[in-house]
Amino acid sequence: MATSPVKDFLVTYLMPQKCYEEFFLNFHLHVPCLKFVLNKAAGFWIILDTFLAQLPQLMKILWGGSAEGLSLTAFLLQLYAFSCPVVYAMANNFPLFAWADRLFTLAPTAAIVFLILHYRGDTIQGILLLFSFSGIMLLLRSYAAAAVISAIQASSLAALIASKALQLATNYRNGHTGQLSILSVILSFAGSLAVAFVSLQEAGNYPVSLSHILSACLSCVLLAQVLSSKTSTISTTKKTE
Repeated sequence: MATSPVKDFLVTYLMPQKCYEEFFLNFHLHVPCLKFVLNKAAGFWIILDTFLAQLPQLMKILWGGSAEGLSLTAFLLQLYAFSCPVVYAMANNFPLFAWADRLFTLAPTAAIVFLILHYRGDTIQGILLLFSFSGIMLLLRSYAAAAVISAIQASSLAALIASKALQLATNYRNGHTGQLSILSVILSFAGSLAVAFVSLQEAGNYPVSLSHILSACLSCVLLAQVLSSKTSTISTTKKTE
């Protein structure tokens, strides 16, 4: 008997056969199965955030030829936050496949930092900044004590939270979100929400869970700002016409 494509997809990627039967044949909201599916979906969103979140932002800057409204300090903090796991992995001699995915987030962020400075007329400063940053990270990886490397890794989440708060403040001060990509913000919000959900499953790690929840809340406010700015722009355009 042929199975439906929907069932094949769900059973292959989201849930075991037993959970499919509980949900769609027995119409039973089986709690362990629901938890399993939510964790699986959260994992997918985290992967999407890692690989794709920064690319729409980079493309929007390149397409528009402007980095208006983007906080340089916020993106520098993001660059630091995304560099920390790479430095930690390299310092501890982790195999490349264990951390290479981080480069998909790190490289576009470095390009965004450069473009912000480039479009401000500080191209040379942007090149020097990236070279200096890379050099410092490599030096830390090679010569920093294990305790320093661990502290750097632990500070990455705080840096990411601070970057979101700074971009929120910049948007509020400017009265618009400028070249901030709505797709990047959506992916970041979904990824933050997924990480917060997964962290809540880890018993006894409440400070980290609260930090991830704060990060997700800031992403939510950032998304609200972008949507509000977009709606305001559309309304203004219609009135002008």
